[in-house]
Parts: sequence; structure tokens; C-alpha cells
Amino acid sequence: MEGAVGVGGGGVAAAGVGGGGQYNPRTVEEVFKDFKGRRNGLIKALTTDVNDFYQQCDPEKENLCLYGFPSEQWEVNLPAEEVPPELPEPALGINFARDGMQEKDWLSLVAVHSDAWLLAVAFYFGSRFGFDKADRKRLFNMINDMPTVFEVVTGAAKKQQKEKSSVSNHSSNKSKSNPKPQRASESQGRYTKPPTKDEEEGGLEEEDEEEEEHGETLCGACGENYASDEFWICCDICEKWFHGKCVKITPARAEHIKQYKCPSCSNKRARP
Repeated sequence: MEGAVGVGGGGVAAAGVGGGGQYNPRTVEEVFKDFKGRRNGLIKALTTDVNDFYQQCDPEKENLCLYGFPSEQWEVNLPAEEVPPELPEPALGINFARDGMQEKDWLSLVAVHSDAWLLAVAFYFGSRFGFDKADRKRLFNMINDMPTVFEVVTGAAKKQQKEKSSVSNHSSNKSKSNPKPQRASESQGRYTKPPTKDEEEGGLEEEDEEEEEHGETLCGACGENYASDEFWICCDICEKWFHGKCVKITPARAEHIKQYKCPSCSNKRARP
């Protein structure tokens, strides 16, 4: 299990930090950091670690919940026994629907409920520590600037960014300050690097095609945007891009990989 946190019975009384100590983010920035950590953990469960998550959600077991932790880890566990719980609880019994619907539809359903839980936890902290109207608005705007778990899992986030980028390109002739990753077959060693100035000036038409194809590229693991100063790698199977750090691939290691398979595709091929 990815980042199993042994806090028992769901263990959210300690806000998923693995122990009995109290954990209470008190500022807007702290609550947003908590939100991002939990969100990244949930996205891992539903994308890169999806096979592990699928197997743990056995319909023969009791009501299970999917927890995301501030440490960007996740856990499938029973709900907390306390009534009321220390924190809002995720959707109960996600495992029961696993075999009754298409896998992608089931994952999308879990993603929707995960988004609702993330907001509940964030605004629970906001209420508990007296955030005023301005603080609540600022927190929501920070959260709303990120794609939802559902949008990342279903690929809608990438599509929206593509459309937004396409509109932006038609309305402005400014050169792009954030070059997109090259296609896997075009980049040496399966990783990305910004084009040189000459390449930019001599290949505007090529860039436009690439822009249409990539849009605002998002990491298949954490859902964050591409940045030109980060190392990325593309899966040969599903063609999703990942931060090297998210899939534990370094530029040096990438040089020796002839065909890269992301964790999700590797697990799918291994499953009978």
C-alpha cells in the first residue's frame, strides 16, 4: 500500500500524519498546503497507483474509505470510530461499487467524492480557526486555480487547458515563455528540454501544431502544470507526461531507458 499510515480505524483523528499528535493548519497558506498534499495523495491512488488501489477495494470487505494525507500519501481503510470524527470523513463504502460498473466510471465516481472531501476538510480547518470572509475567499480561489481530482483522473483538465491555450494563441501573437515538452520520440533520452532560440524562431508553425497537441501539459501523477525548469518523461504506452520526481526517474536513468512505461501501465501489463 502506498504510504500506509498506521493510525488505525481510518486514523483521521490525527489528520493523517501517522500518530496521536494534533495537527492543525491555522493559516490560509497552511490549509492550502494541507489540501495540496492530500490532493496529490488521492491522485496517486487513482492514477499511478491505481492497480494497488483497485486491489485494496475488495467488495467483500467492510465499508472502506480512501484517505489522502498531507504527506502526499494515501490509504484505504475503515472509517474513524469516533462520533463525530475529528475531521470530516471521506465517502463510505467505495469498495462496494467496484465490480458493479466500468473501472473508469468507478474511479471517476471515487474522484468526485474525493474532491468533495478535500473541500470539506479545508473549510473545516477554516471554520475551526476563524477564517473570515476574505480568508475563505482567498482559500477557495487558491484551491479553484488547481484542476480537481476528477478532472485529472478523467483527462478533462488536460482538455480544458488545451482549449484555453488554443484560444490564447489565436488572441495573441506573443511568443510562448513556457515551451511545452517535446514528444517522446523527438526528445533525446525520453526527457524534455526547452527549444533553443533558433528553434523557436525557425519553427513557429511546428510549435503551433505542438501547442494544439499538448495544450497545458499536466503531470499524470500529481496533476501539476509543466514548467520549463523541471525534468519530465513520457510513457510510451499511455503517452502521459510525468514529473521525473513523481515516478522516480532521473535524467541519467532516462538516458538508458529505450521504452518507458509509467507505473500504471507497468502494473496493468502485469495483472492477469
